[in-house]
Amino acid sequence: MGLIYTEVDLSNPVNGGLAPLKVNALVDTGAITLCIPERVAIQLDLTELEKREVTTAEGKQVSVAYVGPVRVKFGSRSCFTGALVLGDNVLLGSIPMEDMDLVINPGRQKITVNPESPDIPSVIVKAACPTSRFV
Repeated sequence: MGLIYTEVDLSNPVNGGLAPLKVNALVDTGAITLCIPERVAIQLDLTELEKREVTTAEGKQVSVAYVGPVRVKFGSRSCFTGALVLGDNVLLGSIPMEDMDLVINPGRQKITVNPESPDIPSVIVKAACPTSRFV
């Protein structure tokens, strides 16, 4: 299986006056978070929330900016997350993919919405409180 890329829209939900950026993101289930290059963070006028230490594939530890919030949109699905600022390409990790209930279709070399929940993202939880006004 080769590398899988997908088109997503990234936006700054705090600054609605900025247009979303359409980017080609590398899909990486081995990564946890969204990673964006510095130029994308600047274009979206994202705020640095803190520094985070990351370990690169080469085993090197580096301190990088963690920015947000970022809205990630894939088709009709979206999520809100933070992003690590590093690299020169957008990398879509497992947390935003899980949050939007996306799955990899290896035969077609692309990601799609989960066919078991085509209309609305679905998640598995250990317990739900039925007294919540949001249930």
